[in-house]
Amino acid sequence: MALTLSRPARRRLRVLGFLSPWLIGFSVFFAYPLIATVYFSFMHYNQIKEPTFVGLKNWRYVFEQMPLFGPALWNTLWLVVVMVALRVVFGLSLGLLVTKLKSGVGFFRTAFYIPYLAPPVAATVAFVFLLNPGTGPVNEILGKVGIDAPAWFNDPTWAKPSLVMLSLWGIGDLMVIFMAALLDVPKEQYEAADLDGAGAWAKFRYVTWPSITPIVMFAVVTGVVQTMQYYTQALVAGKVASGVSIGPGSVIQPGYPDHSTLTVPQLVYSMGFQNFNTGAACVLSLVLFAIAMAATLLLMRKRSGLLAAED
Repeated sequence: MALTLSRPARRRLRVLGFLSPWLIGFSVFFAYPLIATVYFSFMHYNQIKEPTFVGLKNWRYVFEQMPLFGPALWNTLWLVVVMVALRVVFGLSLGLLVTKLKSGVGFFRTAFYIPYLAPPVAATVAFVFLLNPGTGPVNEILGKVGIDAPAWFNDPTWAKPSLVMLSLWGIGDLMVIFMAALLDVPKEQYEAADLDGAGAWAKFRYVTWPSITPIVMFAVVTGVVQTMQYYTQALVAGKVASGVSIGPGSVIQPGYPDHSTLTVPQLVYSMGFQNFNTGAACVLSLVLFAIAMAATLLLMRKRSGLLAAED
């Protein structure tokens, strides 16, 4: 006897079928890794022997006994605040500049976008070479004009600003996004502002900014999430600037110079795959995840408050 389903049940199954690709992807690539990370954060596991339950020992170790956790967290938050803010401002400025050009728009758009296509490792190595305090062309040029150039990636004070400069060099992705948003602003609003005698700043504040606010929020949220995972550029810059040769089986502690470029993702890799302390690595990952989620929720709540105020 064939099983007969009611019409609402068939509709729910149909909807579930359409959602199944997303549900499978969410379960395999997000839910399961998150649950496994929480599970291993309470375990002693060296990836060889069976995991054993240790309670809050890994959490206490990270927050009370791990000396590099504080510097890594500070560096990560510093990069989130400074790098994301400057990238948004710089990308929006370039977008405004290119959209206002009367000629050569294609050339400048391509010129500003091409650096974004450079592989992160190659771009970082090139930047370390250009900013080398002894042989780099940047310091040679600055020295010829009488400027006392810093040591850049070899100076703990300048290492993080150098990484910010590297990120601003590859700002092409945000520039293109902002250009699309700026070109989508209705021209009728600019014409009405001109009739009212509005200046450039008034038109930006009352016409441009309200129209592109969702795109700015998108850039900030995605920038925060990406910078919380900042790993490759900081690791490569530290290793290349240190001058230590990297061979098969070599283990180099990240964060050169003086842990100034050490980020939490680097610490996660070091604890999990160099020291084989999976429990501590999982705790660090959960801390990073919690901070990223809190920052995202705060930004989205602020965005909702601004929309409510406008209404």
